Amino acid sequence: MPFAETPLRDEYAAAVERVARRTLDALRGDGGTAAIADPDSAVPRPTLAALRVLGADLFAPQLLSGAAPDGPTSVLLAEARQAFPAPDSAAASADAALVIAWQDWAAGQVLARTPYGTGAPPPVPPPGPEAVGWQTWSVRMAQLSVLALPGLDGPVHDTARAHTLALARGTVRSMLRRDLPTAARLARWLAWAGAEGRPLRLEVEPVLERIRLAGNGSARTGLELAVARRLLDRSSRPPTDRRSRVR
Repeated sequence: MPFAETPLRDEYAAAVERVARRTLDALRGDGGTAAIADPDSAVPRPTLAALRVLGADLFAPQLLSGAAPDGPTSVLLAEARQAFPAPDSAAASADAALVIAWQDWAAGQVLARTPYGTGAPPPVPPPGPEAVGWQTWSVRMAQLSVLALPGLDGPVHDTARAHTLALARGTVRSMLRRDLPTAARLARWLAWAGAEGRPLRLEVEPVLERIRLAGNGSARTGLELAVARRLLDRSSRPPTDRRSRVR
């Protein structure tokens, strides 16, 4: 019933904000761990759900500073993935299942660098902008912004490198529609592409600042902005200073 589900949904949404805030604080602290919960104690189910939602972004502080994924967060994410397995593809739309599969792949790739997970081959590549149009493709890329991290690489990243103009168009379109969370996620992809040495088709810094000023102050959007800014910093380094990608 909707009345029974609303408080639970709010509780889970609040947990996502709490975990995103701790991750954001760690990112601003130059690579520290988020200290989300004690892995030796029982973790509340809403917190596990939040860990599942944020996935690879839990390790953004380490990945952006060149550090290894921390053990306590790895333990918690592995537990969250067991508590909330990916939904059966028959129970979700094909688009939703594909997004979840790629988000899980990103988390799995990071956990594979720890004793708490193993890597897996990439899922089926999502169609590019030439197949579905840049509007639809940019929405999909916004849903996959968690992949825009150093050390992750695959078909989604190859498409992002090849279509920075479509990313820029999607960012501008989202700004005009006042869809600031989507704009932040696409700007993050643009910042990632810049860190990869790709020419940017849009000035990203003013976009990030506009979102910061006009946004609702959510921690999750703040995390997207902070990751984008760190990626922009990487794009300003000479090519020889950029860390190599890991497949």
